[in-house]
Amino acid sequence: MKQFVEFLPIALFVAVYFYTKDIYVSTGVLMGGMCVQIGYEYGKFRQVTTQTLVIFWVVIIFGGATLLFRNQEFIQWKPTVVNWLFCLALLIGKYVAKENLLKRLLGSQLSLPDRVWNTLAMGWSFGFFIAGALNLIVAYGFSLDFWVSYKLIGGFAITLLYITITVVYLVKGGHIKDSEETIDQNQ
Repeated sequence: MKQFVEFLPIALFVAVYFYTKDIYVSTGVLMGGMCVQIGYEYGKFRQVTTQTLVIFWVVIIFGGATLLFRNQEFIQWKPTVVNWLFCLALLIGKYVAKENLLKRLLGSQLSLPDRVWNTLAMGWSFGFFIAGALNLIVAYGFSLDFWVSYKLIGGFAITLLYITITVVYLVKGGHIKDSEETIDQNQ
């Protein structure tokens, strides 16, 4: 259910855009959908994830600027800003705070050597950077209709690709098997 609620704002944004062909109405719907997502997370879990808060505030700021200035470029920059913030968070975590944020988030589920966590963090950081750059290429190189479609499918496809690459890396390196054995031994 949580994944559905996370996907709902973008799905509504795309549906409303293609129904109305009005980027401003669909931006307002996206902003409202993010408010619903925040309310759902807080109501269900009594907390809101950092990821959801980051996305919420970027949507509110860039969506608000889109509506205030009647300029679609603000909302088109939103996916890039979100991806680059996640990229920066991973890099700052590693090089400034000396903490691997992926390990902090997933360490209770996977027992991996630090070098593997570092490789994953760098890989995902690179992935977030590329996803942000691709969004700009699509936003400025293609029609608004194409960008809206890309926003729905592209982000999902890129995430799925990086998850697949991560799983293949962990399986080929024998790390998932080791993690499962560690979990089995702890139970």
